[in-house]
Order: sequence, then structure tokens, then C-alpha cells
Amino acid sequence: MMRNWGKAPHLVMMLNGLCFSAAYAEDQPAADASAPAATPAAAVPAAVTPAAAPASGADAARDALTQKSEDASSTKNLEQVFKATEKTYSLLKQGKFGANYSGDYSYYRDSRIDIALDGNGSGLTRFRIEEDAQHTFSNSLEVTYGFRDNLTFSASLPLVYKIDSQADKQVVGLGDLSLGVRWQPVPLKNGLPTTTLFGSISTATGDSPFEINAGQDLSTGKGYYSFSGGVSMNKVTDPIVLFGSASATISNNIGSLNQQRGSRALVGVSPGDTLGVSMGFAYSLNYDVSMSASFQQSVTSGSRFKFNDGKYVESATQVSALVNFSLSLRTSPKRIVNLNLGYGLTEDTPDVTLGFSMPIEFLGLASAN
Repeated sequence: MMRNWGKAPHLVMMLNGLCFSAAYAEDQPAADASAPAATPAAAVPAAVTPAAAPASGADAARDALTQKSEDASSTKNLEQVFKATEKTYSLLKQGKFGANYSGDYSYYRDSRIDIALDGNGSGLTRFRIEEDAQHTFSNSLEVTYGFRDNLTFSASLPLVYKIDSQADKQVVGLGDLSLGVRWQPVPLKNGLPTTTLFGSISTATGDSPFEINAGQDLSTGKGYYSFSGGVSMNKVTDPIVLFGSASATISNNIGSLNQQRGSRALVGVSPGDTLGVSMGFAYSLNYDVSMSASFQQSVTSGSRFKFNDGKYVESATQVSALVNFSLSLRTSPKRIVNLNLGYGLTEDTPDVTLGFSMPIEFLGLASAN
């Protein structure tokens, strides 16, 4: 029985697809001029301080409690807290560098029945249950550069550690390098949602699942190049940020393979294409703590596998769905740490995903704010 190799790559896209899920606007009036993403200043009402006339005790108390334009309001807190909730949409100022570290864990468990019939189909010659349980740990460093105020380029390289507890296999190696671009075509305006267009190219730098010894080794990559593109929108409605995105992924065909699969050899693969959507909201509890919840779903067309005997095998269409919860903690005025928990809703999705991300400074050159 063949293993469906087309499932994992697109699932990775979808998980990174949350990297395309949340969005936030660029904070123009904030104290830190290089910080990205927030609501325009007009959205934050500032009370006018009375003229410099002698005030009574009651007037002085009322004036002291009146919100000033430089004070922290719930809207400003919301804007700042959600700047780093999803790094996919944080646009840097022109000439600025940024760096973000993320660590992710996923667990996938599946049971499959392998049946073989005799020549006339009247009796069983083989019946067994195949167990599949994989733990995947990945560490990724993403470096971003603000080419213009509304145009950001990025590069991300993951390090993958994978364990198959049922087959007693493990592997450590580089994953697939990805290059991305994010662009905000329309300047921020009061009352309008923020729109960001994004695209990325995922390479095949990791160990290909179609070139390893399938019975003894594990892969760290998907084995082919793919291109993803889409659009995301978000809107701040104090104290909530609403966000959503839609994306599509197409993959290139690969040939010249010679991977033994039972009595045949795999010589070519045509990966399926993927359509994905996500939506959710984020809520600011206070200046230092915020939470978000999102739903992501993707549909991947069946992959086609070509063997050396000229026959083809096509996998079924895969539907992946995930509910994700995130907690953002401000640990310093310029640093927000994000923790997330995801729960898979379909068989084509990992059962559990855990994530951690934070901005970092690299050799003193990169600053996420």
C-alpha cells in the first residue's frame, strides 16, 4: 500500500498558512516610528487639555484623569500588541531589517488497513494494520528587509527534526528554504480594512521523500518547488482585530526519479494544487496580553504518481482543517512573544500543533521594531 506523500507538504503550507492569516495596520503616530502595522492616529480619540487657567481641586482631578494624545489607550494598546501576532503581515520601514525566530511541534497519528486479495479476488492473502505516528520539531529563522515602506522581502530557512516512533526512525536536517514578498498597495485610511498581497516560493533544499529509501529513512522536505500567493485583510474594531485571508499554491512536476516502491519504481510525481482560506479574530486583554482564535482550511487536489511500468496512481483529494489559539505576551516595549496551540479537525491534518515565535536581534543588525 502506498503512502500518500502529497499530504505533508501542503499541510506545512497550511500551517505556515496561519503565517498569512492575521494582519495588522501600520502604526503611523506611535512613539517608535519604525514599528509596523496599526490603526491610523485618527482612530484614537484624544481629549483636549483645558487651557492653562487656574483649576479648582475637582477640575484638576478631572484634568488629570482626562486621556491625553500621548497616553496609552485601549486602541493604541491593541495596535501595538498585534503588531507581531503574525509576522507575515508586518511591513518594515524602508531600509530596515527584521529577524524572527519560531519553533514548532506537530504530532500525527494514523492507522491504515493493508489488504491483498488472491488472483480471483475471492480470498485474502494479506491483512494487516499499518500504524503511523510521527513527531516533527522545526526551528526557523526568518530575515526580513523593508525595500519600501509598503514592500517587504523575506527569507526563511528551517531546521527539521523528525521522529517516527512506530518504525523507530529519525532524521535531522535542513528543511525547504522559502523566499517571500509582502505588499500593501493602498495607503492606510480610517474606517477601511488593511489589505496586504503576499507571495512566496518554497524551494526543495530539504531531503526529498521521493529520493530517500522509503523503508528506512525520513524526509525533511517536500521534494519539489511550489509557489504560493494570496491576499489578506484585517480591520481593527476596538478592542478586536478581525482578519481573514485566501491563498493558492501551485507546484511543479518532478521526473527522473528512481525510487523503489515494492516491485515497481517511482519515476515521476505531479503534486496537487491547493486552495486555502483562514479567518479569525484577536482580542486585546490589556497592554501586555492578547489572545486570538482562527480557523484555517485548505483543499488539495490529488497527486499523480508515475511508475516505471507506465502505470499511474492518483491520490484522493485532501481536505485539511485546523483550529488555532494564540497567546501574545509583551516581554519588553519592543518584543512580543507568541505562543499558539492548534487542533486538527480532519485526518489530513496533524492531531496537535504547538508553536512559539519571537523577534530577535541578529548581530546587532536586525530589529523587528
